[in-house]
Amino acid sequence: MSEKKIYLAVDLGGGSGRVLAGEFDGQRIELHELNRFENRPLELPDGRHWNVTGIYLDILDGLKSAAKKYGKAPISVGIDTWGVDYGLLDKDGHLLGLPFQYRDHRTDGMMEKAYSMVPKKEIYEATGIQLMPFNSIFQLLSEVDRGSPVLDLAENILFTPDLLGYWLTGKKSQERSIVSTTQLYNPNTQDWDYTLIERLGLPKRLFNTISDAGDTLGELRTSLKQYTGLKKLKVITVAGHDTASAVAAVPSQKKTPAYLSSGTWSLMGLELSKPIISEQSFQDAFTNEIGINGSVRFLKNICGLWLIQESRRYWLDHGHDYSYAEMAGLASKVEPFRSLVDPDDPRFAEAGRMPEKIQEFCRETKQQVPETPGETIRCIYESLALRYAEVWEKLPNYIDEAPDCLHIVGGGCQDKLLNQFTANALGTRVYAGPIEATGLGNIIAQMMADGVINTLAEGREIVAASFPVDTYEPSDSASWDAVKERFALLSV
Repeated sequence: MSEKKIYLAVDLGGGSGRVLAGEFDGQRIELHELNRFENRPLELPDGRHWNVTGIYLDILDGLKSAAKKYGKAPISVGIDTWGVDYGLLDKDGHLLGLPFQYRDHRTDGMMEKAYSMVPKKEIYEATGIQLMPFNSIFQLLSEVDRGSPVLDLAENILFTPDLLGYWLTGKKSQERSIVSTTQLYNPNTQDWDYTLIERLGLPKRLFNTISDAGDTLGELRTSLKQYTGLKKLKVITVAGHDTASAVAAVPSQKKTPAYLSSGTWSLMGLELSKPIISEQSFQDAFTNEIGINGSVRFLKNICGLWLIQESRRYWLDHGHDYSYAEMAGLASKVEPFRSLVDPDDPRFAEAGRMPEKIQEFCRETKQQVPETPGETIRCIYESLALRYAEVWEKLPNYIDEAPDCLHIVGGGCQDKLLNQFTANALGTRVYAGPIEATGLGNIIAQMMADGVINTLAEGREIVAASFPVDTYEPSDSASWDAVKERFALLSV
């Protein structure tokens, strides 16, 4: 290949976003950051929202930077974001209010409301999705429950990457990987579960033909071609759910790679060829989300580095600006296993006062109460690693051959102390990297759409050749095994 091919990736997380450029020379991808920006939810009188218009402007700034750096060379752009959240559009394509943020309280009580209409197990059997209060199914039911006039006006629902893609191109799409997070998609029929939608009283007209990763959405709108300077750029519907894109870039050639996508949320599981929806998966609360080429991400959602992020924010508000490296350094000096928490305890899902809530949990469970930042951070790290171990021990129940290693990808894989704790708790080798797996998976989907590569396996080989991976061997596993029974009692 005589010239590098340039692909752009918009990768949006719950706390920040970035526009990346991937330069592919025929063998390796080199990433360059064009724009990084904060993603700060808005607290408005009616609830907690995403500032999607601000995000949109930040994306355009990134596209302008791409034109300045590469001229007309960029071939395409794809967008990936967190799951479940959406915007409602009227018949003219107007957005009917800022999208709500998944931690908004309007879903309080909606799980119970849904179960009174459709039994809990039937919802799981139809969708194979872990039942969590912020899923789109419960967000939409809250609109029905309060008689929201917005639903009467709405003619279409676009999930966050689809909404931003619509603003870029004027073309509407509902991409499969992001659709699969809603708990309204049936992975066996590979379509919306219209029976479930109707039983819950949701407007059927909102749910349309589903697109796939690799489809071409369209070119930039004419005004945006002029504004950005990118007059030939195509918008590709990549795996719009960020975890789907991250898993696509796991540098493994195994048939069923085991992964942990580590960020605000920790998502641990296996990549499978078909969904597993059984009594056991229901009891274990595993989810079946869709990846590239119809693959299934069989995984468990775990409250991840949100605990660390919120603790850091708390200390910053109290005048202590700890870097993440400093936080890990403080934790490394603390006596092990002083106190532990259940990371998935509902109190930790709410923003604010995280160190205080961890202290409250420890008092209630009659443990030593962490008083210093180092003690709090150590508590979080050890608790996360032990939670990972609980999920890890369930995975062999679903496949013929137990996984022999774990790939950690995403921003959280930079946390060396947590990586080592994870290897220790699991008693298995851990590979950490690449950091920008989500952006890389986004780019891999574009390369497949461009015909540069033909399979996901090829893309993973390129990722493995392009970015270093750190290896962590388990140590002191006996000490970790000894504390697992104590940890298990915290969530009983």
